[in-house]
Amino acid sequence: MDRNLTLLTDLYQLTMMNGYFLEGKKDQRVIFDVFFRQNELITYSVTAGLEQVIDYLKNLKFTQSDIEYLKGLNLFDKDFLKHLESFRFTGDVFAMPEGTVVFPGEPILSIRSNIIEAQLVETAILNILNHQTLIATKAAKVCYAAKGGSVLEFGLRRAQGPDAGFYGARASIIGGCSSTSNVLAGKSFGVKVSGTHAHSWVMNFPTELEAFRAYARIYPSAVLLLVDTYDTLNSGIPNAITVFKECRERGFEPVGIRLDSGDLAYLTKKARKMLDEAGFPNAKICASGDLDEYLITSLKNQGAKIDIWGVGTKLITSEDMPALGGVYKLSAVYENGKIIPKIKLSDNRVKITNPGFKTVYRIYDIDGMAQADLIALRGEVFDESKPLTIFHPVDTWKKMTFEPGSYKIRELVTTVMEDGELVNALPTLAEISEYAKREKESFWDEYKRLDRPQYYKVDLSDGLYELKKNMINKIRNGK
Repeated sequence: MDRNLTLLTDLYQLTMMNGYFLEGKKDQRVIFDVFFRQNELITYSVTAGLEQVIDYLKNLKFTQSDIEYLKGLNLFDKDFLKHLESFRFTGDVFAMPEGTVVFPGEPILSIRSNIIEAQLVETAILNILNHQTLIATKAAKVCYAAKGGSVLEFGLRRAQGPDAGFYGARASIIGGCSSTSNVLAGKSFGVKVSGTHAHSWVMNFPTELEAFRAYARIYPSAVLLLVDTYDTLNSGIPNAITVFKECRERGFEPVGIRLDSGDLAYLTKKARKMLDEAGFPNAKICASGDLDEYLITSLKNQGAKIDIWGVGTKLITSEDMPALGGVYKLSAVYENGKIIPKIKLSDNRVKITNPGFKTVYRIYDIDGMAQADLIALRGEVFDESKPLTIFHPVDTWKKMTFEPGSYKIRELVTTVMEDGELVNALPTLAEISEYAKREKESFWDEYKRLDRPQYYKVDLSDGLYELKKNMINKIRNGK
């Protein structure tokens, strides 16, 4: 979707661009990394939003109206504003494919370009990646809790604005949802749309039975009835069964029923028994109503008979963690064609950045299950025919050695854009979703479980560890 979002940035990005221009640095080549930091709610994430980042970069340009607006702020040099007239993104993008399972500290995207371009794009890139990765991750956890049951995303009416609902639906499909209620997202991204009827449909007819019969006449091959408008067990389900029998007499099999309120564990168990006894063992039971991964897990543990989970508000808003916290940090500059690593220090250890031009490798066992990730400097070589020892980046005494023949290694970061041009065609959303599914399946349950998951190993290569240690020591020793 082509949109010019050039001014979707923070003012200080533009003032820094103006400053770099006046300092003669406009052509300086730099590298920035996007990554997110560890917190108690983040154990893993599922990347999403790369396609929209690429669209954003391809459409960057300052219109005359933009430049007139900036001129009116009385902050910018006239030669800088003139420079913006021909502004385009001409840099390189290195990124993990959408749907990749990633962990705190790993660069999920890197920008290499001149400082003017790299500075402008920070805000929008973070806005796009933070949001979609957040929602894809929430969806992955909801789908994990559903244990194979279909999860329908229908949070549009509760999303924080049209874009959040639209792109949130896209991200939820990457995370594992089977369909969305969002028709615009369905059309735009080519994904399945789902929906039945509201309580108002039932309330609009003289009786519940008449409402059900009318719906079944109009949509005979898609009869999924909302049964909790008045009385689920004494009215809703009996009336649904009556209509199901009528559908079968006309040659149509009903889809099932939906409950949106009440004690879902109790009601769905009773509903399953009633449907089975009436001769409809294949009728699905769909449940909704402020569901999330924790409530779904609880309902599963209570033996709820739910086949399809409709999840809205708590998914599309990622209620328990409304922001991912991804950051965009300078990791290197070029001087005379040579990479000069840069590092940010802090008294807070998690805020100390990893310097240099980096990539990420994933180590698998011979069965294809992920064992550990290694953040490394580009150019470091790993030979699968030799032992590979990794160690904890802080508690360095914690070590693990992979013997030849016991492991495989895969680089996660690919080149997406060169000189402002796309290198390869981007995958479809269906392809991304399938890739994300394979990614999640390559991790043991202990890393994905909701209750006290095991932390996955993310270590630094020997080269990156030594570079980081030496830079920290040099800076702190005042050299």
